[in-house]
Amino acid sequence: MVSEHARTRDGRELHLERHGAGTPVVVFESGAGASRNMWGTVVPAISGRTTAVVYDRSGLGRSPADPEPRPLARLAADLRDVLDHLGDGPFILVGHDWGGPIVRTVTAEDPGRVTGILLVDQDDEDSDHYFMPGTKRRMRLSALTDPTAARLGLFRFGIGRLAAKLPEPSATALREEDGTLEATRVQMAELACMIDDLRRLRDDPPKLPDVPVTLISGRRSGGLGGGSRASLNTAHRARAAALPQGRHVVAEKSGYLVPFTEPGLLVREIFRILDVTR
Repeated sequence: MVSEHARTRDGRELHLERHGAGTPVVVFESGAGASRNMWGTVVPAISGRTTAVVYDRSGLGRSPADPEPRPLARLAADLRDVLDHLGDGPFILVGHDWGGPIVRTVTAEDPGRVTGILLVDQDDEDSDHYFMPGTKRRMRLSALTDPTAARLGLFRFGIGRLAAKLPEPSATALREEDGTLEATRVQMAELACMIDDLRRLRDDPPKLPDVPVTLISGRRSGGLGGGSRASLNTAHRARAAALPQGRHVVAEKSGYLVPFTEPGLLVREIFRILDVTR
């Protein structure tokens, strides 16, 4: 494993780790407020066949914070800068949760470098549950209460349970770097514009190239209500059906934390995309 830093166009540094060797290079984009550590079980398997890259967005993990707001466009620009640092590709992009729209935005802007995409329970603008009145109220409440909960250490138990599912050194890094007050503040900043960004995506969806695209949906509701889970999975299924090489897979044992609960499923799907692109 090689640790290095990618420099953004405005001079910030993003910590990244490069594992293995070969192409296509598989680049992982974490969910809102999550560091590179969430991929700790997936990356070792992928790096046995090709290069796997994980990185920390600004303010997460080992990357210094960004003083500017964190809308989708800025997150996507940072991923483009990471890809520029890594070279010409080709790349397979993997995005979880809010990482899905980031990956799709970057692919639409620079389709020539991307040969495959895996979207893991992504936030999807075609799911109506994001636009229900109660959703924005819950997000505003979380923005008020979550920093206090993080300051009191209330997230540490959940982080510890997730870390127990990871190998070292990712387990220790997750316990130390995730669920902190700083990480919670970054998560709130990343989600502050989420609903508006989803509306923009609904009005002008990213146009993906004709490459293999797999969408994975959790079966269990997890933090979502049953109706919200059904709406999200319907959107995932419809998006896969509309793509020339789209594929929809259900993670039967998972909610939205599929990288922790069914990492083997992600490995199999990445290998499938690798085999197709090669």
